[in-house]
Amino acid sequence: MSETQPSGGPSGLEAVIATAKKQAPGRGLPPVHLWHPAHCGEIDIVIKKNGLWFHEGTPIGREALVRLFSTVLRKDPDGFHLVTPVEKMRIRVEDAPFIATRVDRVENPAGEATLKFLTNVGDEVEAGPDNAIRVEMDAETGEPRPYLHVRRGLEALINRPVFYELVELAQERETPDGPTLGVESNGAWFPVGPPGAHCL
Repeated sequence: MSETQPSGGPSGLEAVIATAKKQAPGRGLPPVHLWHPAHCGEIDIVIKKNGLWFHEGTPIGREALVRLFSTVLRKDPDGFHLVTPVEKMRIRVEDAPFIATRVDRVENPAGEATLKFLTNVGDEVEAGPDNAIRVEMDAETGEPRPYLHVRRGLEALINRPVFYELVELAQERETPDGPTLGVESNGAWFPVGPPGAHCL
């Protein structure tokens, strides 16, 4: 693979798979933030808005393989990459790389709430000061698009059923922008919409 030509070949994928298997046994995460390989290129992988991964236009049907790739995914200022100690390959992400597919609310003995999310690639994330929930409004549809920070700038789009659960859990607070619905987790409060959001 040259530095100016996309890799697209099986050797690139095989290198990523081998590294992920070696560095991330089970669900451990390799230290991709510490890797700065000189060899850079591109590989024809796209993560669609619905969270599905495609390679050369074909869905990657093996869930275990997608989870493996997700462990070596990194967001840099110039985009998303699959990273190994020896090469960095840019991929395309249409929206967020992950999807939050479940949320559970638990309380500690003091009554403090924690929202625990599960993503489509198996990440378990507690919302809080380090993993914020944010909601944007879709410019085309006007509908909310909620996101959860997962790790090091990588986010999960919170799917619609899970967002409805958040709205049901939300409580109203007065803010500088007026009454706002929000949820609390690990001591942090996150706005999810206006009071009328219950009718979304």
